Amino acid sequence: MAKSILLVEDDSAIATVVTAALQDEGFDVSRCASIAKRDRLLAADRFDAMLTDVVLEDGDGIEDLPTIRDSFAEMPIIVLSAQNTLDTAVRATETGAFEYFPKPFDLNELVRAVSQAVGTSSAASADEGDMGDSLGLVGRSPAMQGVYRMITRVLRNDLTVLILGESGTGKELVAEAIHQLGRRKTGPFVPVNAAAIPSELIESELFGHERGAFTGAVSQTIGKFEQANGGTLFLDEIGDMPFEAQTRLLRALQSGRIRRVGGRQEIAIDVRIVAATNRDLQPMIEAGKFREDLYYRLNVVPIEIPPLRERTEDVGSLAAHFLKLAANEGLPAHQLSPEAVALLERMPWRGNVRELRNTVMRLALLAREDIIDANAVEEIIGKASQEADPVVGGDLQASVRNWLVENNPPSGTVYHRAQAAFEKPLIEWALQETRGNQLRAASLLGINRNTLRKKLDELSIEPDAFTDR
Repeated sequence: MAKSILLVEDDSAIATVVTAALQDEGFDVSRCASIAKRDRLLAADRFDAMLTDVVLEDGDGIEDLPTIRDSFAEMPIIVLSAQNTLDTAVRATETGAFEYFPKPFDLNELVRAVSQAVGTSSAASADEGDMGDSLGLVGRSPAMQGVYRMITRVLRNDLTVLILGESGTGKELVAEAIHQLGRRKTGPFVPVNAAAIPSELIESELFGHERGAFTGAVSQTIGKFEQANGGTLFLDEIGDMPFEAQTRLLRALQSGRIRRVGGRQEIAIDVRIVAATNRDLQPMIEAGKFREDLYYRLNVVPIEIPPLRERTEDVGSLAAHFLKLAANEGLPAHQLSPEAVALLERMPWRGNVRELRNTVMRLALLAREDIIDANAVEEIIGKASQEADPVVGGDLQASVRNWLVENNPPSGTVYHRAQAAFEKPLIEWALQETRGNQLRAASLLGINRNTLRKKLDELSIEPDAFTDR
């Protein structure tokens, strides 16, 4: 007997297309466009699955899904929505949806989800709760919809997540969303920036140390693993973690136990691990810079954050969001004209969302009119920034200042982050000038050859890559 599907959709064009696709696969589809008609159909017939839009002609299509699930516990529910925000995705998940599809969706993928749903004995359990957009993840582009869907899929489990993306794309915001919306939300969220901690201190930072474990260890210190017990440990810039520390991290993840530096007692820990990196870890594994077994331990659920240049349709909503934040922080209230938004959309945004935020804050501070137009944008941020790379050419001091504005490194990390950012291109330039000759490159830079070798290792630079240039 054909599986029966109830489709609740007030857009007749979408309803027609979805109905035809499901019928082609052998499903028996009943259609309606309102909550009232939906309730009458549910009272009269049994359905194997239900597909519902969120905004219907007579109300919110998912508001009472928990009640429906109480009466029809075996019926999976798939939510379709043009309200493509993280809020909608989470609401759909929290109200018991089997799956969530933002519009426009891939029809073949939807059909596969329906086939999977009707072959499943029961839908996911529902939890009460709601959230706003206060987490800062803004955007309705198709690229961001994939991010939202992946976030909702890891909320009810403790699977390890590896967040991938360029600097400034919002990796920590995604990590915070996973924590604050997940089952560990009542526990601590503890971030650790592996790139900002000197290599000789990173094990102490992660695992803590006992008094007298090393020079300067005048008292016992609790590490980040213990601080995060019962919650989430966010390992940012995991690709910059020293190889030796990777070994101890892997051991902790495998055993669920740690040992403080200088200590003898093993301590059980209960943390969820979310890691992030802006590096491509595969070449680092091949070069022996990153442990392959640690990579597979971390890369259980990968979530890739798209760079802003791949979702320029989100620039306007992001800019509006940042203007609201600026007003909340005491800066004058502003809006952007359509022409100003179009101008911002054409900019390269090499610093991604972080650069856009800092730019909008600058506009909010300096703009003279309530409506910021394209002329004001050009006047305040300059035409050059729309096309030129902020760290290529021109005055070096200005380039450094631009880098600091666009990357906004957290307090306590500025020196090391800036040093790391500028060391690599400097060393690569020297190797290019000397065609990979390390002795000549060290001489050109005015540093010891052993120092250069150490930097090559720390920065994952392959000198052989420059020999044929």
